[in-house]
This record gives sequence, structure tokens and C-alpha cells, in this order.
Amino acid sequence: MKLFNFFSLVNTQAKSTLKSEASRFVLSYLWWVIEPLLFVAVFYVVFEILLNRGRADFLVFLMCGKIPFMWFSKSVTSASSSITQNRGLVNQVDVPKALFPYASVQESLYKQWVVFFVLFGVVIFNGFSPGLNWFWLLPVMFVQYGLILACSLIGALCVSFVGDFRMVIGMGMMFLLFSSGIFWDITMIADPVMSDLLMTYNPLAFLIDAYRQILMKNVLYDLNHLFILGSVVLSVLFVMHVVLHKTSKIIAAKLINS
Repeated sequence: MKLFNFFSLVNTQAKSTLKSEASRFVLSYLWWVIEPLLFVAVFYVVFEILLNRGRADFLVFLMCGKIPFMWFSKSVTSASSSITQNRGLVNQVDVPKALFPYASVQESLYKQWVVFFVLFGVVIFNGFSPGLNWFWLLPVMFVQYGLILACSLIGALCVSFVGDFRMVIGMGMMFLLFSSGIFWDITMIADPVMSDLLMTYNPLAFLIDAYRQILMKNVLYDLNHLFILGSVVLSVLFVMHVVLHKTSKIIAAKLINS
């Protein structure tokens, strides 16, 4: 399949799924905004009101962490099951198996753009003025999108062979939820070695901190770190495309016999 046809099919499938999903709910597309805001509201009540974190800008701080994390978590979790969920089509047509994770991630991307605009509005409403540095959010979003794709392809491959891997993904997301600095500031870790290790080996922690650096402090994040992370992500994407291409028929046979 040609590259243009592949991405055209990805886009078509993503839009079709979005329309189908929206038609099942009374509030339709409004749920794209309502759902993440409800999640943020729950954590805000727990950590700010009940536990009294004592930080004036905690709502913005929380949203800058929770919204990017939800984009990653929901995208990877959904895309990891995309190949098995399309078992019927896989059994009938020989299509690139990467098509299904890509379409699922693309669907999440369309939803996320709306949510990001809500985030920007809340940030500005709370007194954080936008500056030229805000344009540096685009490379962060691009790298996060690549990270989501890479993790989704790995997850989809693993789930195709071992369905129980969904449980591992769920536990992994729980671990990332509490280790990526969503509720607390990574830069406040007393041990600088531990802080550096977390930033290095947890890409979400670095990306979330980068969002906050731009939106809340209007300063530039570590460009070298982002470049290295982006290079690693591209390498993983390339390897996963090769692996999925080589195992395409094996995956199809596995799904037929499952």
C-alpha cells in the first residue's frame, strides 16, 4: 500500500469512528471536552480541596499535567486493542496491521485539539499571559504524538499475540499516572540525580514538565532533551513498522485461530 493511500485510509477510518461514537451520546461531540474536565475536577477536589496542597495555581498546574497524560493514556490503551477489535477485517483483507493503531491514535488526536484549546483558555483566564514561546508547544505535541504512536504499535503487537497484555498496559498507565509529575512538581525533588533519572527514563515526565515550562513560566524547555527523545521515538517507529510488516501474516493467523 502506498504511503499516501495508507494515511488517507487512516484519516477516513478515524473520522468515521468519531462520527459513529458521537452519534451514540446525547451531548455528542461535547463529551470530547466534558470528559477530561470531569477527570481534572475529580483530582482537583481530592488534591486541592480535601488534601489542601496550598498552591494558588494548582488547577492550572494539574490541567497542564492531566490533559497531556490523558491524551497519552487513552490513545495507547485504545490503540493497543485496535488490531484484535478489527479481527473480522484482518481475516478478510490483507491490510497493513499498523493501519488500525494509527487510525485509533488519529481519532484521539482530533479530540485532543479541542481539549488543548480549552486548556489554553483556562491558562489565560487564570492570568498566565501567552508569549512567543507558546509556539514551542508544537514540537512538544509532535514528539508526544510520535511517542503515542510508538507505544501504541508496541501495545497492539503484544495484545495481538497475548490478550492478557491489556492488563499490563493498564497497570503501566497507573504507574505513569503517579510517576510523571501530574500532581506534584518533578523539579522539586530534593535529589537532583533522582530528578534527572525520572526525566531521562520517563518521557512523559519530561513532556509534562515542558508543557508547564511554556504555559506557566513562559520559558523554554531543554531542546536537546526533546531532540534526543524525538530521535528515539522515530527509531522505535521505524523498527515497529518493520516488525509489524514481517509478522503481518502471523498476526492474521493468530487472530483467525483465537
